[in-house]
Amino acid sequence: MPEFAELMEGYKRFRQDVYPAKRARFDELVADGQHPKLMIIGCSDSRVDPAQIFDVDPGDIFVVRNVAALVPPFETTPGHHGVSAAVEFAVQMLEVKQIVVMGHGMCGGCKAALTGDLDGENPGAGGFIADWIRLLDPVRQPVVHEHGTTGRDAERAMELAAVKLSLENLRTFPWVREKEQSGELKLRGAFFAITEGVLKVLDEASGEFLPEQ
Repeated sequence: MPEFAELMEGYKRFRQDVYPAKRARFDELVADGQHPKLMIIGCSDSRVDPAQIFDVDPGDIFVVRNVAALVPPFETTPGHHGVSAAVEFAVQMLEVKQIVVMGHGMCGGCKAALTGDLDGENPGAGGFIADWIRLLDPVRQPVVHEHGTTGRDAERAMELAAVKLSLENLRTFPWVREKEQSGELKLRGAFFAITEGVLKVLDEASGEFLPEQ
């Protein structure tokens, strides 16, 4: 299979060029452990890699990626709460100072949530995804009411609404809320579209996503 062979070519470039150039940084991370000050919650989409977009070094950011960059609300029911565990680790153990929820343009998860075109009954054929993106149900109806269910305007509205919803859900975690209120933690929303190559940051006072220069 050529895909893995191509991956190994990239690894060879890493070993030859990147690793030697950053060897001091890697040695520091081995000796001192990781101490990132910022967590990014992004989408699994292969086109929007936070490390590439922000051009950061190893150890600089703690990253969690999932379908549509979603954060579920705080809950204590039994289950496998991967995102919640990562948030807990970042906030309580790593003591990050900021969490950025970064949505993106052309998000397949947001589009599916908007149109409802997934089989929600059959895990493995859309069921897992359908269950996950039901997290967007609270914002779907307002988006549909204003923009409909198809077209880039509707999709962009859902993508932006998803970021705001995940920020709301982060604040349902007691220790996130407490640290934000005390000033120990800052929550931010951001949005990146490869069609523009511009990062937009949420101004929560106005509700607008404003481009970074």
